[in-house]
Formats: sequence, C-alpha cells, structure tokens
Amino acid sequence: MESAHDIRLLLALLAPLLGAGLVLLNRRHPNRREASSLVAAVALLAITLSLLPEIRSDRKLVYTLFPLLPGLSISLRADALSMLFAVTASALWVVTVFYSAGYMRGLHEHAQTRFNVCFALALFGAIGCAFADNLLTLYLFYEVISITTYPLVAHHQDEEGYTGGKKYLTYLTLTAKGLVLPAMAAIYALTGTLDFADNIRPGILPADTSQLVFTLLYVACLLGFAKNGVMPLHHWLPGAMVAPTPVSALLHAVAVVKAGVFSTVRVMLYVFGTDGMEAFGLGLPTAYFVAFTIIAASVIALSQDNLKLRLAYSTVSQLSYVILGVALLTPAAIEGGLVHIANHAFSKITLFFCAGAIYVATHKKNISEMAGLGRAMPVTFGAFAIASLSMIGAPPVAGFITKWNLLLGAWDARSVLIIGVLLASTLLNAAYFVPVIYQAFFGAPTGEASLEHQGEAHPAMVVPLAITAVISVVIGCYPDFFLRLTQEILP
Repeated sequence: MESAHDIRLLLALLAPLLGAGLVLLNRRHPNRREASSLVAAVALLAITLSLLPEIRSDRKLVYTLFPLLPGLSISLRADALSMLFAVTASALWVVTVFYSAGYMRGLHEHAQTRFNVCFALALFGAIGCAFADNLLTLYLFYEVISITTYPLVAHHQDEEGYTGGKKYLTYLTLTAKGLVLPAMAAIYALTGTLDFADNIRPGILPADTSQLVFTLLYVACLLGFAKNGVMPLHHWLPGAMVAPTPVSALLHAVAVVKAGVFSTVRVMLYVFGTDGMEAFGLGLPTAYFVAFTIIAASVIALSQDNLKLRLAYSTVSQLSYVILGVALLTPAAIEGGLVHIANHAFSKITLFFCAGAIYVATHKKNISEMAGLGRAMPVTFGAFAIASLSMIGAPPVAGFITKWNLLLGAWDARSVLIIGVLLASTLLNAAYFVPVIYQAFFGAPTGEASLEHQGEAHPAMVVPLAITAVISVVIGCYPDFFLRLTQEILP
C-alpha cells in the first residue's frame, strides 16, 4: 500500500476545533452560534469526502503531528477503516446540528453554548480516533471523547444528571487507564512501536509472543475500550440516558459508542491481526463472549417502558454485532461487522431523533403512553418504523446488509451457535420494536391522552429524522458505498 503525506488530515482535525471556537465567539447570538456549528460540520464532511478518491486507489494518507520517541508519535492516517467511521460521523454531525437547534430551543434548554462547544469537541475526539495512526494517538483521542462528553451527559445539572455523568466518566476513564494504558506500555516494550500494521493479517506483536501474553493483552484491549458496550462493562450507557436526546444520539450513533467499537476492531485487526487471533484460538471465544451481550441486552430491552432506555439496551446489543463479525475471522463476517458501524449509526440516530421529537411534541417518555401517537405524528413514527426494520434486519433497510453478511460469515465459520444467536436476536429485536410501532399507529389513547392538539415537532427536528431514515433505506438498497470500503480492508 502506497503512503502519502497529506495535510488534509490535520485540517479535518482542526474543523471541529474551529467550530468550537466560533460557537464561543458567537455565544450571545443564537443563530450565528448554530451557524458556526453548521459551517464546521460541513467543512469536516467536505474534507473527509475529499480523501475518498485516494483511499479507493489503495493509498494510505499520513500526517505526523508530534514525534515523541523512536517508534512512537502522535500521528494521523487515513485508510479504508478510517474512512468508514469518519464519513459516518461527519455526515451525521451535519444533520444533528439542525436537530439539536430545534430540540434545545424547543425545550428552552439552558447552557446551549456549552452544549454546542462540547458537541464540537466530542467530534474532534471522534475524528482523532478515526484517523489515529497508532495505538497511542487512538488512546489520547479516545480519552478526549470521554472528557468532553461528560458535561453533555450531566447537562441538566441535577442529581440524576450528575449521577449518570459520574458513572459514565468512571467506567470509561478507569477501564481505559486500568486496562488499555498498561497493555499499550507492554506492547511498546515488546515491539518498540505502537504503529498499526498496514493490513489486517499480521498484527504487530512478535511471532514468538507467548499465548498467555498475547491473550492477556488482547483481553485488556477488548474490555478496556468500554465504550463498545460489551457486558459487563455496559452500565454507563443506560445511565447516560439522563442527557438531552441530541446527546443520546451523539452517544449512540455519531461519536461515543462508535469510537468504542471502532477502537476495539482497529486494535483487534491492526495490532493483534487475524493471523494471531486465529493462531491462538481467540476468534470464536470472542464471538461467543459478545454473543451473550447480544442476547442479554435484547432481553433487558424487552422490559423497558422508557423509550430511550429501550433504545439504549438495543444499542448495547447492536454494538456487539461489529465485534462478533470481526471475531468470526471470515471475510463475509468481517465485512458485515464493519459495515454495521455505518448501518447502525444512520438507523439508531433516527430512532433517538424520533424519541426526542416525541418528547418535545408531547412530553411523553414511556412507550405505554404513546398509543395512537403515530396517527398524530406520522412522519416521526414512520421514520421510527423504518429505522426499527433496520435494527431487526429486514430488507430493504441497511441492517439487512449487516445480518446477511454475518449469517454468511457464521456459516463459513461453521458456527451453528452463532447462527442461532443471530436468528434469536432478530426475533428479540422484532419483539421490542414492533409493539412500539403497532401501539403508535393502531392503539387507542388511554386516560387523559388526546390527539386533538398534538402533531409533529418543529420541522428542524422532523426533517433531519426523515433524512436519516431515507438514508437508511438508500444504503440498504445501494450498499456499495460502504461495502467497497470494507472490502478494501480485507486482505
């Protein structure tokens, strides 16, 4: 793979920082403040998309920020896996800017400047993770995301917000510092570098590394990137649902959990490598381990009446599809797992956008209170239905591409158990999404509920959720854009 030095990687990193600065400068002018976020988001998306032609020509773009020690630097790279995450995050930031303005103003939320600044800084961390050239750079930007999103989780500044924020920060910083940091030091001691490999097969650890050392380092990294939501280190995620809905969308679709699974699979593939995972028999055990999360989180989701909590446990389950696919070590499964980074993002952000629109329009949070609302809010619940089909894995929505490839990969791996898990999880997905849609469109309002004075939320909220729902269908019908990136990752 040919490498080229490219300053656009630095510009992509600076775009959200510039946005945060402009938001501060325009803090007394709400329209200009939101416009600043929009300009930064569009600039980031444009820079990211401009990198695609080189990546599709099998070039790796690099940019060194700070050399530190031999084999150790703060540096950036763009390759196919980077672009999968970066394009997704930057595209969704654009629509989230519009949605956030409608949500925050509709509820007259306080501290909107702080909210927008931290949102931009979280995207700075996410893009840094996407374009990290080595494990040290990845770790630093991963921590940036944790720190900058804490004020967003605790935004309401009440007891519930501070409790959720404390749990969020504790889980994510302690796991990273307690597991990833020592593993990183050990890897550098063994190899003299933390640079990622050029392809997914060899990894960077020496061929004579013992199975015990290899396994311990592998497990430390798998659990240490706790933003991936793998049980039992998932409790921070439902606790963070006390945040405003645009933050929940950021957590679940744009930056935080995607940074978690991206970091996990980046290290699995480019530090440990498929050859090493296969040689030491770590693939299928990892798949079985995360399969428990897929099923258990889906079962818990069934019992949640609060819509955002049901969506949170759905995210815990869905994230593990990404790790499951990579762990199966077959081309189709890896392809299905990695493409789910994008497929899940567009569908899950739609679901959270819908939850926020429902709350702004009706102040209802619980599914049991939403009977009949689909008739008053047909666009919102129509988008919710489309995104739910994606989570279930039904054609022609994006999630079908994920599950089809995962099933093919599980078949290639000759794992009947994983095939059973994928089928069971699909039934569970349907069990916790279909009743919401049915109640909304066919249920009768109960108690004092009335549909007479209810309707869609502000267009600034409804238009973004309609756009992301349509994109979920488009990338389900025409999946080549993201699939081509995943195919370029395969050896």
